[in-house]
Amino acid sequence: MRKITMVKILKGDEKMKIKAITAILFSLLICPAWAQQIQTYDDRPKISVNGEAVVNVKPDKIVITFGIETWDMDIMLAKQKNNSVLKRTAAAMKELGIPDKEMQTDHLSIEPRWKVERRKEDFIGYFVRNTLVVTVADTEKVEELVTKALLAGVNYIHGVDFQTTGFKMYREQARELALKAAKEKAEKMAAVLNQSVGAPIQISENYSGSPWWYYSSWWGWGGGGRSHNMSQINIQADRGGAGEITETIALGKLTIKANVSVIFELKK
Repeated sequence: MRKITMVKILKGDEKMKIKAITAILFSLLICPAWAQQIQTYDDRPKISVNGEAVVNVKPDKIVITFGIETWDMDIMLAKQKNNSVLKRTAAAMKELGIPDKEMQTDHLSIEPRWKVERRKEDFIGYFVRNTLVVTVADTEKVEELVTKALLAGVNYIHGVDFQTTGFKMYREQARELALKAAKEKAEKMAAVLNQSVGAPIQISENYSGSPWWYYSSWWGWGGGGRSHNMSQINIQADRGGAGEITETIALGKLTIKANVSVIFELKK
C-alpha cells in the first residue's frame, strides 16, 4: 500500500511540475507580444485628411434595356405577338449595324390576369413580357436606335446604362488627383498652425455607393433604372420624328470619383 501511495504522490508532483513549466512557457510567449506592441506604438504628431476628386468622361458604351409587353385572351397568340415585336426590333437593330452578340433577351414571363385578382374573377387575358438588352458602341446611333425600337413595338425602356471602356484608367486618374488634393489640404492646414507635413503614415481609399454617376438632359425619361410607359415614350418619339425636337437624347458625361484618407506626420 505504501508503494502505491508513493507512486500517486510522484504523479501529483509531475503534474505540478508540468503546470509550472507550461505557465513559464506561456509567459515567455506573451512577453515578446507585449513588448512588440509597446515598440510599435507611434506617438508622432499626425494630421489626418480626406481627399476627393472627379474625372468627367464621355461614355463610349451604352447598354439599353427594352421591354416588350403583349396580351391576348389566347396564350399562344399573346406569345406570337411578343415574338413578332421582338423580331422586328432585332431586325431594326441589325439595320443600324448592331451585331447579334450585342443583343440578348434577358427575361421572359407569362402572367394570367383578372380584374379581381384575389377572387380570380373577370379574366382579362395572358400578358407576356420580354426584355431585350442592346449594347451600343457607337453613341451617335442611340437616338435612331431608340426611335426604331419604339416604332417596332417596344413599349418600355427599363434602363439606360452609360459606361466607358477606359473606366480603370480614369479611376486611377481620379485616385491620383484625390491623393494630391489630400496632400494639398494637409499642407494648408499645417501652415496655419506654423507646422509642416512629413511623410504619409497611413493611406486608405474610401468606398461609398457607386464609384461613378451620369448626368444628362435625357436622364429624366430614360435613365436611373426607371421604366416609362408607352404614352410617355411615344410623345418623345413623335416629336423627334416630326422635327419639333432635333435631339431628344443629349449625351452627357460620366463622372468618375475617388475618395481617399491620408494620415501625414506633422512636423514643426
